[in-house]
Amino acid sequence: MRDTIRLTGVRARGHHGVFDHERQDGQDFVVDVAVEVDARTASGSDDLDDTVHYGVLAEQVVAEIERDPVDLIETVAERIAAAVLTHRAALATEVTVHKPQAPITVPFTDVSITIQRSRGGASVSEEEE
Repeated sequence: MRDTIRLTGVRARGHHGVFDHERQDGQDFVVDVAVEVDARTASGSDDLDDTVHYGVLAEQVVAEIERDPVDLIETVAERIAAAVLTHRAALATEVTVHKPQAPITVPFTDVSITIQRSRGGASVSEEEE
């Protein structure tokens, strides 16, 4: 069984989207990240270097949201997952990118993408097959 570190509701302004007004005006994006770790080493050593520093990770998530614009939230999610997996203790991650102000013409609460990635580059479900 793996242990999980979660960041929920990390918010930043980005300029992602396919429409000119999204690129120009920007909008808020909200990200949830779950990081699979084996916490036994960190709990035994009580050393921050043996786990994922969630404060640093939160800053990385914001940096990925704020960096150069892309069309799709799928791309933003991939960028964030790649940043998570740079942490030595991260075994796998699940990243959800919410776009609550998406340009949709009907009433809605949220639109999001959730991806799962692990160190081998495959999605978690691909590894389980």
